[in-house]
Amino acid sequence: MRMKTSEIKITVTVDENHLPTQIKWEAPDAGENSLCKSAMIALWDEKENSTLRIDLWTKEMSIDEMKKFFHQNVMTLTDTYIRATGDKMTGKEVKDFFTEIGMKTGVLSRK
Repeated sequence: MRMKTSEIKITVTVDENHLPTQIKWEAPDAGENSLCKSAMIALWDEKENSTLRIDLWTKEMSIDEMKKFFHQNVMTLTDTYIRATGDKMTGKEVKDFFTEIGMKTGVLSRK
């Protein structure tokens, strides 16, 4: 069977202090080509048995947007953890904890 290769391209424009001013991402197979204010990329280095991370955000991203972005990342990462490991109990603990953090930071509101 022939394997298909897909490409995701991220272009970062920086200012004179090397701080991101624009982040553009493209995924031609998905029809995506847009700007974003932040990106968190995690890659697993099998040789070093550790995570490589790239965290970027533009100067235009507000603190409230960053709080929401971070909260949503942790929640969806927890979903991935549950799907990958089947460990629903730990996943629930993480989600419960971050639901409370979301309320304390104003990302979520009590109903």
